[in-house]
Amino acid sequence: MADEGQPGPPCGRAPPQSTISPPPERRPHRRTKVPSVTTLRTALIIVLTGLLSLTATVAEAVDGVPPVGGPVVRGFDPPAQKWLSGHRGIDLSAAPGAPVFAVLAGTVSFVGRVGGTPVVVISHGDTRTTYEPVNAEVVVGQELSAGEQIGSATTGHACPGGTCLHLGWLRGQTYLDPSTLFDTGGIRLLPADALATVRQLAADRAAQLSSGSPGLLLQPVGGRIGSGFGMRMHPIFHVWRMHSGVDIGSGCRTPIRAAADGVVVGVSYDSASGHRLTINHGRLGDADLSTIYLHARSYSVHIGQHVKRGQVVGQVGSTGWSTGCHLHLSVRVNGRLVDPARYL
Repeated sequence: MADEGQPGPPCGRAPPQSTISPPPERRPHRRTKVPSVTTLRTALIIVLTGLLSLTATVAEAVDGVPPVGGPVVRGFDPPAQKWLSGHRGIDLSAAPGAPVFAVLAGTVSFVGRVGGTPVVVISHGDTRTTYEPVNAEVVVGQELSAGEQIGSATTGHACPGGTCLHLGWLRGQTYLDPSTLFDTGGIRLLPADALATVRQLAADRAAQLSSGSPGLLLQPVGGRIGSGFGMRMHPIFHVWRMHSGVDIGSGCRTPIRAAADGVVVGVSYDSASGHRLTINHGRLGDADLSTIYLHARSYSVHIGQHVKRGQVVGQVGSTGWSTGCHLHLSVRVNGRLVDPARYL
């Protein structure tokens, strides 16, 4: 009989029996979409582009050159919001007159004053570095190599221990950390209460430097000092000329050693100097000291490299205006040539 509450078949007739099963429900077939070769190629290009961009950023960081020889005394501390106060770059100790170098290769895009402060801006593709305050020795449009001098530090940016160079790095309007562009050799941040001590130490060191400091520099090669610092009869041109350093007699291929810890800021060649090397040794008191080596056979260091006192940096030669194998050594204190013999 029928279930309760369901109508039954008409009286005297059996319910029809179906012998054919209903066809199974057909669902639309969904085909798995396989990415096309073009789609895969595009994705691969995007991934590789990202990796190359990352590699370029890292390479840029390790290839940079410190703009001055002094330490970082105030680090990068950008504000949480653009309109708040903060420190949008880094400050490096730099005495007035100290040479300032391009951190990266690029093109000078601005030379002028901003709010009364002399500023130099160098473009590096999609980023730019800013240097202030700087007495510029470059012009807009000038192409520069990393480590090439752009001018000299000047007063106008005070910091613990004296004056500083402010270095900025931007991509568009976004400030980046300039200390990642080069090896800082260990950032040294000075507390505000260290100002008096730092000033006294600087004054003491400056007084020592003003009268020379024997032993401050290592003599780069063994040998006797022949031609000294000052006016002399030029051995090739036979005219009285200023001799900007000392000539130290030594055999060809003798190892040349760094006179003190420092950073290589110049490796070049010209017809007069031959193979030329410049090492900046940073701040010593209120003085920025650098050494220049001429006439070498070759050098084994590169711009931006940190070197230690006594480290081999090249070999003695007789390149440029030279009458025989020897090393010419010059010393600059705050950009001014001085007698190297007073520091050896």
